[in-house]
Amino acid sequence: MGAENLAKLVDEMSDGRLQIKVYGNGELVPALEVFDTVSRGSVEMGHGAAYYWIGKVPAAQFFTAIPFGLNAQEMNAWLHYGGGQELWEELYEPFNLIPIAGGNTGVQMAGWFNKEINSLEDLKGIRMRIPGLAGKVFTRAGGEAVLMPGSEIFTNLQTGVIDAAEWIGPYNDLTFGFHQAAKYYYYPGWHEPGPTLETIINKEAYDSLPKDLQAILKTASRAINQDMLDEYTSRNNQALISLVNDHNVELRKLPNDVLAEFKRITEEILVEMTQENESSKKDLRIFIQFSKKCFSVS
Repeated sequence: MGAENLAKLVDEMSDGRLQIKVYGNGELVPALEVFDTVSRGSVEMGHGAAYYWIGKVPAAQFFTAIPFGLNAQEMNAWLHYGGGQELWEELYEPFNLIPIAGGNTGVQMAGWFNKEINSLEDLKGIRMRIPGLAGKVFTRAGGEAVLMPGSEIFTNLQTGVIDAAEWIGPYNDLTFGFHQAAKYYYYPGWHEPGPTLETIINKEAYDSLPKDLQAILKTASRAINQDMLDEYTSRNNQALISLVNDHNVELRKLPNDVLAEFKRITEEILVEMTQENESSKKDLRIFIQFSKKCFSVS
């Protein structure tokens, strides 16, 4: 509901002077074409997650989540007080886009599986819906990452097109009915400890607004960013209890050796990214410096 809540809040804050009409996946463009559509100016705004665009902008991954990285509160701190926002704007500037944090679900679950994962060997050949850098990690660990929008997960999981899928966490996953398509529900959310969603605005459209409406857009998006985290923190636990007690979902922890291998591969890929792409190198360096300065105890 992040985009809908943003539209409602902007309407109220501007007393109707600025109105946003929200379209769902496929109504105007497919979900994974939001970046290009807003960049071209075919629509003025979009709502999504930066890691969907890593094929176009490799460093975009850092502005959603890095496996084994910052949690939601730490991501907010980095973006708003650690220089992350300025890096994000610099990264998107060539694409005529202004990014703003537009939601965070908090730490996610590792996902739904149709078979038990007891060792690294069990990952081999598993086709899993998992995007971003985590998808690369999963593939290198022996599985096969598949990218698809949330609206397609249930059918593909139920019909066996994929064997596993991560989406968000108990609150959304219960609503989507994934427990009807897969038996095993794994944690922890190694891949997305604090995933930031984004509101992206076409720069020309943004620049055409008076200063007060620009401020309203940014302030409303930041408010929705926090509101989403509050809602998920409140709702997730009860939904998880319902999945386990009412729907007999088998809750499992990923084995330690699997998590250790995921972390090793993550570090390996991050090193490769910094060697291949200058913006990735700079953004990751600043990201790590901030993490160590603010969240490490010596």
